Amino acid sequence: MCGAGLPQASENCAMRKNATTPDDTLPAPADKSFVASLHKGLEVLACFGREHSRLTLSEAARLTGTSPASARRALLTLQALGYLDSDGRRWRVTPRVLLLAHAYLASRPTPQLAQPLLDALSERTRESASLGQLLDDDVVIIARSTARRSLSTGLGIGSRLPAYASAIGRVLLAGLPPAEAARRVRAMPRAALTPRTVHRSDDVLALVQRCREQGWAGNDGELEAGVRSMAVPVRDRDGHTVAGLSISVRAERMGFEEFRANMLPPLLRARDSLAARLVRD
Repeated sequence: MCGAGLPQASENCAMRKNATTPDDTLPAPADKSFVASLHKGLEVLACFGREHSRLTLSEAARLTGTSPASARRALLTLQALGYLDSDGRRWRVTPRVLLLAHAYLASRPTPQLAQPLLDALSERTRESASLGQLLDDDVVIIARSTARRSLSTGLGIGSRLPAYASAIGRVLLAGLPPAEAARRVRAMPRAALTPRTVHRSDDVLALVQRCREQGWAGNDGELEAGVRSMAVPVRDRDGHTVAGLSISVRAERMGFEEFRANMLPPLLRARDSLAARLVRD
């Protein structure tokens, strides 16, 4: 899936797709009940976002790494089902797509338990706070509270952030077995999103290891110039990392050391409150 959070999100999706095989030669899982056409349709649907609010046939094919014929079938099927509409050249999503997101948000406890805690954290610090989980090479935001000082990333529920370049992604990678984290980092596309982005695999893995040791991760203008963020892992009662909790601030508001000193304690308290309420999700 390739939802919008940053401008790079859909392009990163295309990079992942194009690094594999074309759609009609994708290896099917061993289970013969796997429906390849459903898989392709969901991939097309998920590529709509802030940077791609309307897609042509060729754009849908490029972003998903599928053939134009396959993309056309998926687009027309989704249109017939009411998930897309079209002006004859471009397609866009309809409100019916919200039913898919609602199914997750309404049925899983973590976002519901986290939202009031995020609201309280954001109100207390006057900064924006997010909860995210690892999905493929990215972090997907599953709960979010935005302070009055809004950040230009335009993050919302369903937005995606690259795991290698975000504080929240690094705490989630740190929650994986080291060998699995190393495999994922070395395999994922890692572009330099800003001049400060740490993107070489060994350097990213060193930051992930530091997070394991100190229990939190920081990010200073790597994901978006002029934005600092900090994240901590949320663990269930069995000690498994189930989410990452982050807070962000504009760089002109405070230096990184002041940011850490002021924001890490309330971030940890919010994390502990959430962890105490969680059953394993």
